[in-house]
Amino acid sequence: MTVQGKAYEAMFHDESALWLEWGAYEAAVLPCVGANLIAFRENDRKFTLLREPAADEMDSFREKPAVHGIPILFPPNRYEDGTFTWNGRTYTFPVNEEATGNHLHGFFHTAKWRIDNYGVNELESYVSLSITIDEQHPIYQYLPHRFTILLRYSLSSNGLLQHVLVKNEGEDALPCLLAFHTTINAPFAPESSADDYTFTLTTQERWELNDRMLPTGKFQALLPEEEQMRTTGISPFWAAMDNHYTSGTKNGRNKMELTDHRAGATLIYDVGTQYKQWMIYNNGATPGFFCPEPQVNLVNAPNVDLPAEAIGLLALEPGKIWEATSRLYLR
Repeated sequence: MTVQGKAYEAMFHDESALWLEWGAYEAAVLPCVGANLIAFRENDRKFTLLREPAADEMDSFREKPAVHGIPILFPPNRYEDGTFTWNGRTYTFPVNEEATGNHLHGFFHTAKWRIDNYGVNELESYVSLSITIDEQHPIYQYLPHRFTILLRYSLSSNGLLQHVLVKNEGEDALPCLLAFHTTINAPFAPESSADDYTFTLTTQERWELNDRMLPTGKFQALLPEEEQMRTTGISPFWAAMDNHYTSGTKNGRNKMELTDHRAGATLIYDVGTQYKQWMIYNNGATPGFFCPEPQVNLVNAPNVDLPAEAIGLLALEPGKIWEATSRLYLR
């Protein structure tokens, strides 16, 4: 079998990166900026599938990296007043969203990660990265647990595969609260416009949010356009969205599909059934990009008076592992 991939260290603008290649696919990961998968491209058709910062945007990207590439959020999204009590322990995070008085997005999407391994075999090109939290790590002051998160990305003829693993290496239960703020280009083809695109998302019910963008614990009736979003498809920019939904399945899959009707191509983001919630954000219905964000837990879950299983409030016991895989590919 002919190996058709590459894995190597090179720059992404002015930032160190790990690059992967396989056939027409190309991807780049930034170890020092949250292990962000900052680029995923199909070069034969010049598709740029994720939103990438331009060279003159790198400083602003490093300051706020949540709306480029695939940032990992742990804990994800908003937490009321930057605090919650869980399993007899109170956690206090900085309030970093002044408009709502909440903590937003956790700490791992800006942290430096280790490069554990990268290479190529007959099936794929790959890179593995990790971050370990213990008493010496600055994140420990906010999440006082010993644990490791591993991220592995690989490219093959089947697209981009993401494997995430959380291992509790401490002596008490860890709140396993995780999401990805995946930022998809629309348009992703160079000759297309946003009007050429429709998408579907396997949402089920919409959570009601209060004026601080926190769930009330109640559901809202779906609009006709939201029914289209989960069935026949609709523009990613049909209205301003910063919406929160439970996830559903379609033919056993939990996924987003974005179709460029001019180019005749569909990008599929299959996140698997471990993710019980979705956020979706489209920058005030501004064409260019939108974020279908798979989440393990409900926003602000520890502060919501609902059963833990219903809102994805997972307790990862000592020595236990939580893991999931997702795939981005073109049809």
